Amino acid sequence: MHSSVETLFLLISVPIYIIFIGAEILMSNWGDRKIYTFKGILQNIYLTLMNAGLDLFLRWAFYVSVLMWAFNHQLFKIENPFLYWFLLFILEDLAFYIEHRVDHYCRIFWAVHLTHHSSEEFNLTTGFRSSVLQPVYRFVYFLPIAFMGFEPLDIVFMYSLTQTYGILVHTQYIKKMPGWFEAVFVTPAHHRVHHASNIRYLDKNMGMCLIIWDKMFGTFQDEVAEDPIKYGLTKPVDNAHNPFNHVTHEWRSIAKDMKKELPVTVKIKYLLMPPGWSHDGSSKTASELRKELNTPAVLLHKKTVEPSRAKISSVA
Repeated sequence: MHSSVETLFLLISVPIYIIFIGAEILMSNWGDRKIYTFKGILQNIYLTLMNAGLDLFLRWAFYVSVLMWAFNHQLFKIENPFLYWFLLFILEDLAFYIEHRVDHYCRIFWAVHLTHHSSEEFNLTTGFRSSVLQPVYRFVYFLPIAFMGFEPLDIVFMYSLTQTYGILVHTQYIKKMPGWFEAVFVTPAHHRVHHASNIRYLDKNMGMCLIIWDKMFGTFQDEVAEDPIKYGLTKPVDNAHNPFNHVTHEWRSIAKDMKKELPVTVKIKYLLMPPGWSHDGSSKTASELRKELNTPAVLLHKKTVEPSRAKISSVA
């Protein structure tokens, strides 16, 4: 039953992706916006195939079995099918938010997730730019859901379903959705902010489908017209044409920090603290950069020299 549902889902979703991506490519070329490059598309395909291959292997190697063990020790059972699927959607989206937030606030997980952010392009194929090693640990966030009585294959299916929506918000062609929709759901405007490297926008808008989690937990940021979005990383990938470098970029930086002659406790902080943390202030986290940006001296400079605003944010 589950396999036939997943097959049907693929048969429906793949043509939708092809139509939407083809239309966006035509629109970008027609409008001379050039938001697609052949190299970027190939990189996104390469990364999603690596992720999908690893996910498929690990799914049947062990993590569905682990989820099944949790399900067999469920704390309660939900009989109503409508309530079951509604709660599964809510819990799955919350689990994704928590995972995503950890990915951004803990450096070793950021080293995995960074791949999704390393492109300086933002289009529908960017949604397929998967974090290659994420399937190794993602199932851990689903364990509480399985303990609550949700079947593992239903959890996997719901993740695929919500991920489809998450892919479709990777577009520059939808500026704003109706106000009621923007208040509840993640929109392209919200997700453009998430992919920005401007200091104002770093580590914001983590939700997959629902933006309410960001508003509840303090990670929401609107797109600001005076601060045009610059996509990519604060520190661009060296030799970016090689897709393997996008996977190893932060791991190489971590290795350099581990070689420093520092106490073990400090080295552990280099692994677990947010990206940019340093023991000597030589590099800064997103929160530290925002505090600097909002100091009176910087604010005064921004008011007196307004054109410099874009330059300040572009160093992110």
